[in-house]
Formats: sequence, C-alpha cells, structure tokens
Amino acid sequence: MRRDIEFDAEGVTLRGWLYLPDEARGSVPTIVMAHGFSAVKEMYLDSYAEVFADAGLGALVFDNRNFGASDGEMRQEIDPWAQVRDYRHAITYARSLPEVDGERIGVWGSSYSGGHVLVLGAIDRRIKCVVSQVPLVSGHENFRALVRRDLIAPTLKMFEEDREARYAGKEPARIAVVAEDPSQTPCALPTSDSWEWFTQTAESRAPAWRNEVTLRSVELFTEYEPGSYVQWVSPTPLMMVVAAGDHLTPADLALAAYEKALEPKELVLLPGGHFDAYVEDFEAASGAACEWFVEHLIEG
Repeated sequence: MRRDIEFDAEGVTLRGWLYLPDEARGSVPTIVMAHGFSAVKEMYLDSYAEVFADAGLGALVFDNRNFGASDGEMRQEIDPWAQVRDYRHAITYARSLPEVDGERIGVWGSSYSGGHVLVLGAIDRRIKCVVSQVPLVSGHENFRALVRRDLIAPTLKMFEEDREARYAGKEPARIAVVAEDPSQTPCALPTSDSWEWFTQTAESRAPAWRNEVTLRSVELFTEYEPGSYVQWVSPTPLMMVVAAGDHLTPADLALAAYEKALEPKELVLLPGGHFDAYVEDFEAASGAACEWFVEHLIEG
C-alpha cells in the first residue's frame, strides 16, 4: 500500500511516498529513504520500498530538496549537509505518524545518500539500523579518482570563477550530470555507466529527471567527507553494500571505510558495478538490506 506524503523541512516542503505492509496492524518499523546525486525517487527507490513493505516494514521515500516533486530553491542544487538535515526532518515526520513505530526507525541510502546515512547513523540515535549502499565515503578522494590529473587544476579554477561570478550577482553556473563523451562535455559524473544508467532510467521510469546541476553542487561534493563518521555509527547496526566493480564511488574507498566501522556491522559484496545494485544485482542488494532491517527492527 502506497500513499503520497509531504512534510515541512524548516520552511521547504518535501514530498514522497509512504509504503505500508498490506496486512499492517498498528504501527510498524519504518525505513527512511532518499536517492543519490541528482536522482529522483522514481529511479528504483519504489522497487526497494516494495521489498521492504512485503517483509512487514514501512518505507518513507522522499525526493531531496530542489529535485523531483519536492520544493526548494535553487533548483538542481545539491548541498549534502542540507540533505542530511532533510533526512532528519523526514525521521521527525515519520515518528509523528500513527502508522510508524517511532522507536524502530531505519535509514537506507545509496551512492551520495549512502554517505549521508553514515553521517546520520553517527549523529542521530533515533536511528536503530543503517544500510549504506555503494556509498560515497570521501568527496576529496572520489574527485581525484574521477577527474584526470591534468584536469584537476582547471576544474578548481572553474569553481573559483563561479564563486566570484556569484559574488558579482550572476546566476550560479550549471553543468551536466552525465555526458556521453565527458572529454567533450564536462559533467559531474564522468563515467560511461553513469551516462547509460541515468539516460536509460530517465527515459523508462523518470522523465522529469533533468541532466543538470549547479557547478556549486560539484564543489560541495569535493568538500564532503561522510566516511569520517563511520566509526561513530556503532553501536547502531551498520550494513555496507559494496559493488566490487564500482568505479564511480570506488570499491576500495568503501571497503577501507568499512574496516574502520565498529561492530555490529556486516559487509555485502556485489559482483557488478555501481548501478548494477539497482538492476542486475537488485535482488541481492535489496534482499540483504531487507534481512538486515528485519533482523534489527522486527526480530531484534
């Protein structure tokens, strides 16, 4: 069972869906979920929420501010710390609902929001279980893994020029999220699988998705270090789902972060790449997450 929801995030209305088990009686443990860099909820979050609901869990899925059905200005801008705060607003809203057991809240995030839930697990003890899928763990290191060495200085120069232009009153510069040929068209996520997944998924599932973010969003990405919080998630149970072939949020960075996490924790290693977690490896990724939530929110 799914219904539309909206809630206030300190003056900005965020919108999404609330999934509940068909046979729900009383309040249920609930997972709070949002998507990664520029993605909207129609890009497979409904599929994960349905798996959770079938297992007896609620799922509150929302679009990040400035994207999709949610309000917010400026449009297409991603501030990771604003998104972390919005998860916390979503948790507060979820706890106000009679259908939700506010003492059994889990969080799920993927890619950029996979980093957010590491931060959340460390700082918000209302959260009783965390699943971090193919997470960004270090914006600084990830930036250097994605951007060719000779292009790092020109990219930093773009950030500086945009900052000075904004100070002079000009509109923030914008950049594509993905490009078929990143060597010809600068973009935020310069990998071939990023281009394929975003364009194909937008065509088939999310026609409202826009291939554009502010350049400032990319600069903020380079400053974001969610992996620095991973050791503080404990004693909240943490599952990290890592794709062995991930070169967008490199697997070696995620695995190194996992080693720093304290117990209780569990690692799930998928065979494919970053976006296979939503498609080819969906059953393994969603199944493992579901079992973790059931263990710690229903059975625990």
